[in-house]
Amino acid sequence: MQIVSYPEADTPSELRGQVLALQHEAWPSDDPPDVSALTHDPALRPLSMLLVEDGTVLAALDILSKEIVHAGRRYASGGLSTVVTCRQARGQGHGRRLVAAAREAMAASDMDLGLFTCDRPLQGFYESAGWRVIPGAVLVGGTSLSPFPSDRPGFDKVTMADFFSAEGRRHQSSFHDSRIELYPGEIDKLW
Repeated sequence: MQIVSYPEADTPSELRGQVLALQHEAWPSDDPPDVSALTHDPALRPLSMLLVEDGTVLAALDILSKEIVHAGRRYASGGLSTVVTCRQARGQGHGRRLVAAAREAMAASDMDLGLFTCDRPLQGFYESAGWRVIPGAVLVGGTSLSPFPSDRPGFDKVTMADFFSAEGRRHQSSFHDSRIELYPGEIDKLW
């Protein structure tokens, strides 16, 4: 079993097809998966991380990256997106292993912080992989002209984070009880 990483556009087609099938299984749509189509906005530099055993993708996620401005400071940020585990492989720690590896990869990069939302029932899962809740934080996705906040009606989200750089750690309290303008665009409204 190994973890491999590729820019989303460079993921080998045999692996990419499996990832898309897992995503389709988790989030069904009327359209069949298209191996040639990208899931994420290329401006967010999507990096696909896959947990693979004998050529089979057991779990997958994407790390999206962009600079944000919060409380007057610029931060290199990243977040998790499309985290999925093969239905037959669930409950064996594969997703947790991959999410923890993504956190480590982000910490080893030039990112100041990682942040993303998850459904409230998944909070414990992400905490077990090293992420922490930012109390009272709301991510504002979409665009500045068409915001998509994580506290919109019908959502039950929490904001998860970790602060990697000295600058990020020094100012992490500014993220508590705040609205964080992520604005990743129209494709990845809320990563």
